[in-house]
Amino acid sequence: MRVHHLQHVTFEGLGSMEAVLTEDGHSLTATHLYRGEVLPDPSVFDLLIVMGGPMGVADENAYPWLAPEKRFIKAAVAREKKILGICLGAQLLAEALGAEVTRNPHREIGWFPVTRDPALSDTRLGEVFPQQAEVFHWHGDTFGIPEGAIPVGSSEACKNQGFFMDDRILALQFHLETTPDSATQLIENGRHELEELPFVQKEAEMLDHPHRFDAINRIMGGVLRALGA
Repeated sequence: MRVHHLQHVTFEGLGSMEAVLTEDGHSLTATHLYRGEVLPDPSVFDLLIVMGGPMGVADENAYPWLAPEKRFIKAAVAREKKILGICLGAQLLAEALGAEVTRNPHREIGWFPVTRDPALSDTRLGEVFPQQAEVFHWHGDTFGIPEGAIPVGSSEACKNQGFFMDDRILALQFHLETTPDSATQLIENGRHELEELPFVQKEAEMLDHPHRFDAINRIMGGVLRALGA
């Protein structure tokens, strides 16, 4: 399978997904939007992965590449491509599918459990996502569930943690691809967001117990394979 990903900042790449996709024999290409790289024609890939970033979906004045990226995502949806959106990528997908993206009541940063929505059980992702999993978060925005989509789950701080649509489009507000190295990079670049808030953990809390990264990375591998990657 031909996999293409969109990257918005230097420190939010594929994480654990790169090794899984490479080991499974898929070809990988990328557009680094922050470098001004040109978006490809959707015909050159089978699966599109839209990564995260600290910007918001409405920040087009500060990040002019957001406007063409939004058109590109809509084109990929229209071409019936498989799409995985993570964090900002999930918000961009939600907007492309007609849902509203807003500030979340809480900033959610660190390890917090997500409870799977019962509706997900009857999909190909039902056996991939545990009933409850402690996953890694780093976001302040949220989104509505597009019409016709199935909710993925919720956490105490954020009602909508993702959606699955048409058996090929998956949006995840949380991060399953994060590794100890990529978490360290997020912290180094986003330390100003680590305020004393109910759902914001301290640096040590996020990096302690590295086995947690192994657990979410295994789920991520299952997600990619469920999507046909």
